[in-house]
Formats: sequence, C-alpha cells, structure tokens
Amino acid sequence: MLFTDTHTHLYYEQDAEKQAQLMERCFESDVNRLFLPNVDVKSIAMIDDLVAKYPQNCFAMAGLHPCDVKEDYLTLLDEIYASIAGRKIYAIGEIGIDLYWDKTTLAIQQDAFRKQIAWAKDLGLPIVIHCREAFDEVFEVLESERGEKLRGIFHCFTGNLAQARQAIDLNFYLGIGGVVTYKKAGLDLVLADIPLNNLVLETDSPYLAPVPFRGKPNESSYLVYIAQKLADIYGVSVEEIANVTTENSKKIFGV
Repeated sequence: MLFTDTHTHLYYEQDAEKQAQLMERCFESDVNRLFLPNVDVKSIAMIDDLVAKYPQNCFAMAGLHPCDVKEDYLTLLDEIYASIAGRKIYAIGEIGIDLYWDKTTLAIQQDAFRKQIAWAKDLGLPIVIHCREAFDEVFEVLESERGEKLRGIFHCFTGNLAQARQAIDLNFYLGIGGVVTYKKAGLDLVLADIPLNNLVLETDSPYLAPVPFRGKPNESSYLVYIAQKLADIYGVSVEEIANVTTENSKKIFGV
C-alpha cells in the first residue's frame, strides 16, 4: 500500500529526534509521500530542510497563507516568489481566504490570492486552497480565474454538496482529512454523493487529528484512520482508498 498525505506541516516539529520519529511512524503506516504546504517566509527553510532529509518522500509547496496576509504582504509575496527559483516546487500553497480570524483583511487577502493564482498559471502548477468561513469569497475569485490552467486541491474540504460539486467543476480535487471522522461534521453524507476519484487524503498535521486522537496533536501517520473512514463510506478496501487517492495526487502534482 502507498498512502499520500497531500497536506502536512510535519516540518513544524523542529526537534530532530522527534521529527525522525514522526517520519518513521509514517513509513510504518505506509504513508510514504508527504506534500508540505508553505505558510510564510520563515517556513521555507524548514520545508527545504525536511525535503533534503527525505528527498524521495517529501515535496515542497510555496505560498503565503491567508492568515499571514498583513500590511506587508506584497513584500512577503516577493520574498516567497523569489525563493521558488532554484527549488523544486510542486504547488502554490497554501493560499486562499480565511475570514474566521479577521474579516478586515478581505481585500488584501483577495489580492494575494489572485497574485498567487497567477504564479501557478505562469509556472504550470496546481494551487492548494485554504478556505475558512469564506466559500463565497473563494468561489468568486476562482470563477473569475476559471480555465484550463486553474486546478489543484481544496484543502480540508468541509463544504456542502453544492460547494463540493462547484469545486470539482472548477477542476479541483477535495482534500479530505480528520474532519470526516467527526460524528457531527456531516462530511460523510456529502461524500456519499461524490465519487472517490475526486478525492485526495490529507492530515493537515499537527491540526485536526482524526478520531480516536481528536483534540490531540495530529501527525501524518494518522492518515490511515482517515482512509479507513473513507473505506467505510465507499464500501471498498483501505487498499483501494490508498490506490485511488495516491493516483489522484500524482495527477495533481505530477510526481
């Protein structure tokens, strides 16, 4: 079996021994492909370090997280874009709009989102979208950017059926993480009407740990619990979940 975690911040763990243990538990659980979303300038070096340690397993993204879009965002965008040269980047992300913490920055979040979508189109890369309490705002931008070059993953998808179908119609896969294991989330009911070939797996570690670890730090090895929940929803084996979602990740990232 080969699992792919399409969205993990495993690089946040900077203790070398603990980081190595996290990776070892991934390998023990057949989680052998990890895609690392960037969030700010500081995390670039952390991602590059992990990729250098595990070049066959870890794959970098570049982007400015919407929660880090502040007054100096244009300077930060310039620094992140400059970092792409000479590095192998597999996606622009995570980018998008987050109105949970601060609604006053919507205009500059939208501008940063559009600028980074332009990077992705120019570089022929997918985007990985962060959307929190901002589906209407994110879809407004995506619809205006609709086209063959716009594609990627709707990270941590928690929307309704209509939103799922709109995302898929825009050429996006749905990133399914620990939330699908939460009883009151209702995501299992949405996925009942969405084909498996539209999904990829993710953990968003260290956040959003699946049941039975909810409320505790998440890690990429827990991807197997998410896969088991999807196996239950779709009535297929965990091996089938691993195969289909990993093949989907290869279509998206090209590796």
